Amino acid sequence: MSRAEVFDRFWHRYDEWYQRNRAIAELELSVVKRLVKYKPILEVGVGTGFFASRLGFEYGIDPSINMLRVARRRGIEVVQGVGEYLPFRNSSFKTVVFIVTLCFVDDVVKVLKEAYRVLDSCGEVIACIVPKESPWGKYYVKKALEGHPFYSNARFLTVEELIKYVEGQGFKIVESIGILSFKPTEEPAWEEPQRNISGKGFVCLKAVKEVKNSLNFTL
Repeated sequence: MSRAEVFDRFWHRYDEWYQRNRAIAELELSVVKRLVKYKPILEVGVGTGFFASRLGFEYGIDPSINMLRVARRRGIEVVQGVGEYLPFRNSSFKTVVFIVTLCFVDDVVKVLKEAYRVLDSCGEVIACIVPKESPWGKYYVKKALEGHPFYSNARFLTVEELIKYVEGQGFKIVESIGILSFKPTEEPAWEEPQRNISGKGFVCLKAVKEVKNSLNFTL
């Protein structure tokens, strides 16, 4: 079963996670909210639109038609597709957001290249992950080995890997914020997003599209 088929089949479990883990979801929302500023905004891997609907993202793309139906009901303008082939014109958006999406794509490099293409000059990409090296990442990797339908289809990234991917595609990282200092086995507690991302279970990078000057001058 492909990743898209898994999410299409178990979309209700995906959406119910946010209800069962409301405190964690609110903490993650607080990080993304702090970083996103400019519209129009595209979320790649929009899922059922939980983040997009709460944070005012206008557009979303996802391969799962069942999850897109929910996102559409939540007011998001959605398109079925994948991050490697974004069906949008060059320079269409001010912000492109990935919320725990890059660990589920087939080609991280191609996805980020597409994000670069559809971003306007000096547009921003927000990339959030559950770091593989964090207690939360290790928890989900264990779940994957136990056959969890979602996590077993993920390739979790370290923060170092994410930085290399993002910088390698022409972006300049300008901010990094993390949250979830407590472990998966501990009771959730409210905390403020922190610039010290070490050990955090949810980390977001903000990076700006750097446009190279293609003009050549000769004397």
